Order: sequence, then structure tokens, then C-alpha cells
Amino acid sequence: MNRTPFEEELAAALTDESLHLIVLPTEQCNFRCVYCYEDFAVGRMRPATVEAVKRLIDRRLPGLRSLDVSWFGGEPLLARAVVEDVSAHITASAAGRDDLRYAADMTTNGYLLDEPTAARLAALGVRRHQISLDGPPDIHDTTRVRADGGGSFHRIRRNLLSLRDSALPIRIMLRVHLTPANLPSMPGFLAELRDTFLGDERFSVHLKPVERMGGPNDAALDILPGAGRAEIHGTLAAVLGPGAAGPPARSACYAARPNSLVIRADGTLGKCTVALSDPANTIGRLLPDGTLDIDNERLSPWLRGWAEDDWSAVGCPWAGMPRRPERSREPVLIAGPAARASRR
Repeated sequence: MNRTPFEEELAAALTDESLHLIVLPTEQCNFRCVYCYEDFAVGRMRPATVEAVKRLIDRRLPGLRSLDVSWFGGEPLLARAVVEDVSAHITASAAGRDDLRYAADMTTNGYLLDEPTAARLAALGVRRHQISLDGPPDIHDTTRVRADGGGSFHRIRRNLLSLRDSALPIRIMLRVHLTPANLPSMPGFLAELRDTFLGDERFSVHLKPVERMGGPNDAALDILPGAGRAEIHGTLAAVLGPGAAGPPARSACYAARPNSLVIRADGTLGKCTVALSDPANTIGRLLPDGTLDIDNERLSPWLRGWAEDDWSAVGCPWAGMPRRPERSREPVLIAGPAARASRR
């Protein structure tokens, strides 16, 4: 019997044989992008929490067929040693497991991702990177500003060129942000990206309008109006040609999946990397022995929509998040036998 797309998503979200961990090795950043929503209140992951992450993986690995680890921040390369420590542990533990698919990616601003760093990460399984650009230097350097006030474009471009010229087994998604201010420069900028990088199949470009995501500068942000976005995207994607990433297919957000979990640098557990400062996003804590102390009352709103085949709820569970969720009737384990549900 053929499954519907929703049923396929549900099956993938509920299986205990798959686990997706989004790990924040630090929540500090060397940039202060004008549209950033993070508050940088948490620092680097402490050794005890690093060990707890490794113990969680040890607990889960024997029963997994698929493990995905996404490195996020802050800027994860500010805590590169943490990334390498955990990644080395995974690769050693997974050695000889032909039945296990392990993949890792990183969302990085690219400033520290030079060729030697990318080579070391690739050897540890971290082979996909997302790097954001805001246009040519005169625009990019006014929005993706370093914490010390300096620009960032030229060093990022230098790193990208060195990665292009390498033979590393990596993939780079260039996420190009769109705003009313940078639209006039976009055709020329995207043509340059196309000619410089898109002849290499390891590179792709994703066009993304800047949004107001709860940051301190939201009121001053000028964003593209909803009407006309599809036309703008189509026009700019045509400049890129086949190297442009198309609009994503309808799917469940990682935050709606029971087998996906955010581990913050202080060991707090969450579901969403955008709603970091929202109290609703704190669903529990990673314990020193690698078990998960989960608060069902906080977890259950993130999982709503599955029983009702509600694409809108599973597509973005933070949108319309109930502020006072009803207490769940049964414990829900989001990471198999390593989790223990609690009712606080």
C-alpha cells in the first residue's frame, strides 16, 4: 500500500532507528548580524556537557540506522575543539557499522572555515556547510558585521575560493539573503557567484528573504513584502541557472519530529534553533550520564499536528505555539531508550 507524503513524514519522524541532534558547541559569535535573533547569553559547552553528549550517542548508537548531527551556534567554529571531539567520538564508535548512515553538517558564517579546517572536519564526517552572504562587499559588510565592527566579506570569499580549489569531499550551500536594499545588486552578484562557484557541483545557492525573527533590530528591518516574493525568486533563480536550489518540497520541520533534538551549549534541551530564547522551547535537560530529562508538558505542543494530518502544524510548530499547553496523557520519548519523560 502506497503511503501519502504525510504518512511518509510521520513514519520518518517516529522511528527510533533515526536520530537528529542539533548541537550548539557555543552560543557566542564573532559576528553581530543586524537581523540576528540570538542573545549570546550562553557561552562555550563545558567538558561535562561534552561528555554527556558523547554518552547520549553511546546509548543510542546500537539501535540506530541513521544518525544526523547538525552543528549550530553562535558560531560553532569558535568551539572547534568541541566539534572535533564529539565528531571523532562518533566516527570511532561507528567504525565497522555498515548498517549505519552517519552524516554531519554545519551552519557557519564561513569566517573561520579555511581549507585546513574544512579538511579536518571532512575527515571527521562533517562534510556539508551552509554559509550566508548578503550581496557584494559594500552591502554584505554593513549587515554581516564582525563583533569588532569590521567587515567579513573578503575573508569569507577567500575561504570559499580555497575550498573550491581543493579536492575535499564537501558540499557548500551558499545562502544568499534578500532584502529591499540589496535587490538592485543581486543580478550582478548572483551572476558572479554562478560563474565563480556553480561550475563545481559541490556548490549550490539558496535564495532566502530576511525575516523578522525576534531580534533586537526587528522594528528597523526592511523586509520583502509577501506579495511578489515568488516572482523575485523566480527572476533571480533564472540568473543562477541549474545551480540554484529550488523551493523546498513540503515537509515537516525538524522541530516537529520526535526524533530531532536541540542540545544547547549549557545542556538545555530544545526543539527549535530560532526560538532559542522562548521559554516554550526549553523542554528538558541532558543529564551527565547521557539520559534525557524530558518535560512532557513542554514537549507535547511541538508534536501537535501529527494525529490530525495537519501540515501547517508540523511545517512550523513554533508558529501558533500554544502558550499554555495541556498536560500530555502519556510520556513521549524523543530519543528512544536514553530518554526519560518527566512531569514537572
